[in-house]
Amino acid sequence: MCACYALPIKELKESSFFANPEAYTFGTYVKEFGKIYKSEEMLLREVIFNQNMKKIHDVNAKFRAGIYTWTASVNKFTDLTSSEMKRFKGLKKDRRQKNAVPFAEANPGLLTASKLQALPPAVDWRSKGVVSPVKDQGGCGSCWAFSSTEAIESAVALATGKLPILAPQQFVDCVKNPNQCGGTGGCEGATQPIAFNYTVPVGLASESAYPYTGMDGTCNTQAKPTAGIKGYVQLALNDWTQLMTAVANVGPVSISAAAEAWQLYFGGVFNAGAMCGYDIDHAVMVDGYGVDSASGLGYWLVRNSWGGLWGEGGYIRIFRELNATSVTCGTDNTPGDGFGCQGGPPSIQVCGECGILSDSSYPTGAFLY
Repeated sequence: MCACYALPIKELKESSFFANPEAYTFGTYVKEFGKIYKSEEMLLREVIFNQNMKKIHDVNAKFRAGIYTWTASVNKFTDLTSSEMKRFKGLKKDRRQKNAVPFAEANPGLLTASKLQALPPAVDWRSKGVVSPVKDQGGCGSCWAFSSTEAIESAVALATGKLPILAPQQFVDCVKNPNQCGGTGGCEGATQPIAFNYTVPVGLASESAYPYTGMDGTCNTQAKPTAGIKGYVQLALNDWTQLMTAVANVGPVSISAAAEAWQLYFGGVFNAGAMCGYDIDHAVMVDGYGVDSASGLGYWLVRNSWGGLWGEGGYIRIFRELNATSVTCGTDNTPGDGFGCQGGPPSIQVCGECGILSDSSYPTGAFLY
């Protein structure tokens, strides 16, 4: 089952939905977003749209009542089921990778009591000029490639003062997933550490030299590298303190999360609890953290790869506990969607809102060729 879209999928900064949400119809949505369906699919898409509209109205009613701290809206995904949204993710995690340096070993001086007490109340690496514009992975399950690419871009910018725009398509085409952690690589899923390890010997080309196609392709071994790294650091599993310390002192960090409930997010601090769940299925970036002035809630500043007109300019602010002792955890019973590999455990514990503390890493020794 798939929607046949006009290409590119149309996005709107200001839909007529905002003028009169209760009167917004499927017909208006189809026209505004330029959707094109096969004739036999039209009724199905309308049913899905109406189901999602009910979710949007429920979320916004609870926001107005002071129950929720985030809002929902129509977007290019409003006619898709949660199952169909899987193709806009694509995380297949494997922690059993070589060359990983533990965070505590790489940064022993940052985890002292005095350093932890001196962590700034808010960080936003976008203001430092080391974060590239929000990207769009399209319908390829390549979130892992985008998270890896963006992490390398920021690491290079921090090391050299120059921010390159690099090629996630090289990862999609060239990186293999030998342990078949729920996927086989490319649009079928892989992992940031696999991408980091691939980059160490061969480097990564620029986006202009190796453009993104949003589909599996043949590896272009002739593409000249623009940037490289020497290794990567792996944060401890489910460690709030290490993620805070890394984001505050090192730079943007690649993370994993349970993103099923993000589909209709529009703005605010996403504090969804059970709605978010712990089924880790998406790879994104943490570019900072802070405290929301309206709600008083802490948040992680998370860069997604669903385009700049989704959420808050392509970002979602995920609820962040204000200290490590307040962190809640849950069980991912389908680790094959996230961390699981062949022969792995049938379930894993993940912590933080949407399991955001579950798996975090960043590249080291970044340089330009």
